Formats: sequence, structure tokens, C-alpha cells
Amino acid sequence: MPTYVYRCKKCKHRFELFHSIKDDSPKRCPRCRSKAERVPVGGAGLLFKGSGFYITDYRSKAYKEKARGESSGGSGSKGGSSGGGSPGGGTSGGTSGKAGGASSGA
Repeated sequence: MPTYVYRCKKCKHRFELFHSIKDDSPKRCPRCRSKAERVPVGGAGLLFKGSGFYITDYRSKAYKEKARGESSGGSGSKGGSSGGGSPGGGTSGGTSGKAGGASSGA
């Protein structure tokens, strides 16, 4: 059940009431007992807590098993994949290119 903000028509007192959405009965001011009107108020911000709100919370079993395998025995396979990328053209390729450029320029 939501909380609604009301303002008294007579004394302008603002107050909150917690009631059902379907409750249509006229609301009364707690100070002067006059009729009150509902005041439009901005909604509260959403705050997502707990599991189930991220895409990674719903990974498949195959993905989780593969990730577990990489994390436990991943140093050998990670080193192999990063080592394979490094000689191909990363830093060493750029260095040899600079050396070649410097020697041809001289």
C-alpha cells in the first residue's frame, strides 16, 4: 500500500496517509477535521538491492563452469593467450618498427 500526501483545504496543513489504492473515501485533516485534497508528489527513487538485477546473475551453467575453470587453472591458459597476442604485434612489434624506422632514416 502506498503513502499519499494530502493538504487540508481549510488550514493548509500537509500530512501523509498510508492507504490502499482503491480507497476512495474522503480524507480529513488531523488538525481541524476539514476535507483534504491529494497533493501530487514526485515518486521515490528506485533502489535495486540483492541478486537478480544484473545480467551476470543469470549466466548459464556452461558459462559458469568455463569461468570457474579459467579462474582455477587460468594462469596457464591466460598466459598462453596473452603470450600469443604479445609476440604477434603488441609492444614488441611497435618497438621493432621504431628501430627499423630509425635505422632506415639514418
